[in-house]
This record gives sequence, C-alpha cells and structure tokens, in this order.
Amino acid sequence: MDDAIFSEASAPPFSVSAARSEAGSSVSFEQVSVSYRGTTVLKALDLEVKAGEFLALIGPSGSGKTTALRAVAGFVRPASGRIRIGGVDVTGLPPYERGLGMVVQNYALFPHMRVAQNVAFGLKAQRADKALIAERVEEALRIVGMSMYAARYPRELSGGQQQRVAIARALAVRPRVLLLDEPLSALDAQIRRNMVEELARLHRELPHLTVLYVTHDQTEALTLADKIAIMRDGELCAYGPTAQLYHRPPNRFAAEFLGRANLLPALVESRCGTSGFATVRVGGARIGGVCGDVAPGARGLLCVRPQNLMLDRGGADLHTLTGTLRDVHWQGELTHIVLDVDTTPVRVVLTRTHALPRIGSPLDIHFSSNDASLITEDAHV
Repeated sequence: MDDAIFSEASAPPFSVSAARSEAGSSVSFEQVSVSYRGTTVLKALDLEVKAGEFLALIGPSGSGKTTALRAVAGFVRPASGRIRIGGVDVTGLPPYERGLGMVVQNYALFPHMRVAQNVAFGLKAQRADKALIAERVEEALRIVGMSMYAARYPRELSGGQQQRVAIARALAVRPRVLLLDEPLSALDAQIRRNMVEELARLHRELPHLTVLYVTHDQTEALTLADKIAIMRDGELCAYGPTAQLYHRPPNRFAAEFLGRANLLPALVESRCGTSGFATVRVGGARIGGVCGDVAPGARGLLCVRPQNLMLDRGGADLHTLTGTLRDVHWQGELTHIVLDVDTTPVRVVLTRTHALPRIGSPLDIHFSSNDASLITEDAHV
C-alpha cells in the first residue's frame, strides 16, 4: 500500500491549502463550547489530536462527543473558542473548505447511484478532472476491498459493504482528517467485528491520516484508538493513551465506562514519598505499592480489572482479599460475585473462576500491586 496517495501535495486545493501543507493534519479544540437554544452541550473543550493519531471519543448519550465531531466538521458553530486543523483556524470556514472526510452510521449513500458514482460524488463536487476521478475512485475502492462491486447499487450490498463504500467515498477526496460518527452501530455483531479489523488495517496502511472516531462501543475504542477521550455531561472527563487510560483511570467514571472494573473500597495508610505510590487497606488486607498519589487518611477506590483477579495464588507475589461468598451470577465469559469483607459487601467481576466454593464459604481473591490503581471517590477531570 503506497501511503503517498494521501500526500499533502496531491490533496485537493481549498482556501487555506498553503498553510495546511506546512502544518499537517492535527486537530485542536481551544476552549470550544457549543450551545443549542440556550443550553450548553459542549463546555470549554480543550483537546489536541496530533497528526496521524486515531482518537476515539466515547461517552454516554448526550455527553457531547458527536457535537464535538460536528464542530470539527463545520456543521455546528461554536458559541466560543477556536478549532484548528493543521494549525490553521477553521472555526469560520464552511465544511467543504476544511479538507475533511466524514462517515456516519446510516451510510448516506445515494440509492440511485452505483458504487463508483457514490465514491466519485465528492470529487465531482470539487470539479476534478475525469481521469483523476477515475483514478481516485479505483484506488479508494481497492483500499476498502470493494473494487469488484463498483457497478452495483447500494441496495445490492450488505450493510457492511455499504459502510465500506461510505468510507471509500470519504477517502477518495484525500482528506487530511477522517471523521467517523458511530459508523458501525447499525451493523450486526459479526459484521461489526470484521469492520473493526478493516478500520485497524486502514489506520496501519494510512499512518498520516488523522482519525476522530465517535462510538458507544468500548471494545471498538480499545481496539482502534491510539488515544481515548471520555466525555460526560458536555465535558472532557478523561483523556490519554489507550492502554494508560485503561490500566490507570483517573476517576471512577472513566474506570467504569472504559471496560469492566472492580472498584474496591480502600483506606490510604501511607504515601510512598513522591513516587506516586501508596499503601492502602482493603478490608483486612494491607496492600503496598499501589499506583496512586493520595494523601494518608483519604478514602478511595482500588481499581482492578477482572482479568487481573485470580482464585489460584500460584506461588506468585500477590495480595490476598479474604471474604465470605454471598452471591454468584455467571454470565459466560464473566462471573459476578459478592463477597462479605469485614461485613462489607464487595462486588467483584472475574474472568477465570475455576470451581467456586458453596455460598457462605470463605473465598480468597489474589491480585498484584502492578495491576491495581487507586482513585479517590470524588476524583473528576
């Protein structure tokens, strides 16, 4: 795959093309707020997406993630703040002058046009030369694996195939930024998994293309994104590299929203100088070397992901949480249990259960300090 086909030199011209060729495809929000009929739905968002990064915007419905994407696209005008693409202020530019490609969840293909005609639509709107249109359409369809379907109509394609065509149409104009607004939500589970693999391949093969991806699906975000931004009530709740945000969430909402999380009530006993580690007590267990710079005496939550909890100690250097088994709910890959730890019910999710004892029996659960992080209960970004 030749990444040069997406080079700035071959990109379609628009009013800020000279500045864009110098600054690349970064996207920045500078105190961007958006209001609808007097209600603020996006609150002073500060966020920087570097050129070539794949950023996933996730959060519950109404959190502001789609509004942020539409502000970049130019479909909504910020009430305040600035949006820059490639270092250039595009806040006042119309959508067609921003050099973007966008894919939405309902595909938005023209039913009366064949696949090749749909892919060519943006290029024709730019009044590109016919030979260039043919070349770009062929290349875009090849990238998404749809070359053999160029003569078909959208109604003759599956949902996954239609979404590939929508992506090809966005890529054909050679955007510097690709915006994806829940592009897989209308697909069934198997097709969605296949499309996630295709998007991951696309990101590998087009490393200079910046992608902003809005989704409700945590698995999609974890699989695809270099970085994740978690939105809540119109604000940025958490942001960072994907693995770091998953293993070291900064607050309770981020821990619970991004994957399954066991949040165990903990009391901070001491802080390890300036190392960013603490010693905490969970029930009767004293656990040292926990990631989290929290003052002694504070109450917090010890976050341990399900796959890092074990019933078999295995001779490793692990901490032990001892309790009485009170309830068990098996859910296939995960098992939810309730332990009484010093008379306090603690809910725990496990991925490896082996043979659980009877209800009312003692049960030990083991984990490593390296797999635990401490957050204060009221922590918020």
